[in-house]
Amino acid sequence: MASLAPSTAAPLVVGIGGTIGSVSSTERALRIAVEAAGAEGFRTRVFGGADLARLPLYDPRAPERTAEEQEFVATVRQASAVIIASPGYHGSISGVVKNALDLLEETARDPRPYLADMPVGLIATAYGWQATGSTIAALRSIVHALRGWPTPFAAAINSQLTKFDDEGSASEPAVVDQLRLVGRQVARFAPLAGTIESKT
Repeated sequence: MASLAPSTAAPLVVGIGGTIGSVSSTERALRIAVEAAGAEGFRTRVFGGADLARLPLYDPRAPERTAEEQEFVATVRQASAVIIASPGYHGSISGVVKNALDLLEETARDPRPYLADMPVGLIATAYGWQATGSTIAALRSIVHALRGWPTPFAAAINSQLTKFDDEGSASEPAVVDQLRLVGRQVARFAPLAGTIESKT
């Protein structure tokens, strides 16, 4: 296992989310939140829809991992905080986001397994309000199972009402403020989580 970045480096906030095929509202929302964490002086890395699409379906018995799987796991190992954004599909999170989170089983025997002790910001987008609530609830449950700490505020976005643009903003200023709050909250708690130096 590779050593992590020196403890003197700024904490890393990792964003995970998006959909396959295009830069979605979910990924645009995620990037607004991650950029807010970056504005607080943190390093950031986003695994958007195109990145998640390159991850094969998680097979716990696979003899080796692809380069994309290795990069994803290694980056999360270095993180001090995570922001997860998912579209609401049939009342829950999307398969592509769940697949990425399943891959964190590779960290089960680490000194800090899964998302243990990390602040985790949550974002859900859906075409209507009902699925946003159930998707946030599902994300909270998953983060608890991964031993992470969901931040107090989660952003639920109704994509019927809010439209995102290519410039990193949205039609509803209040939604942008909510997303930035998610980023600021994970940034606030990230230094408390830190990283655990791994043995080589």
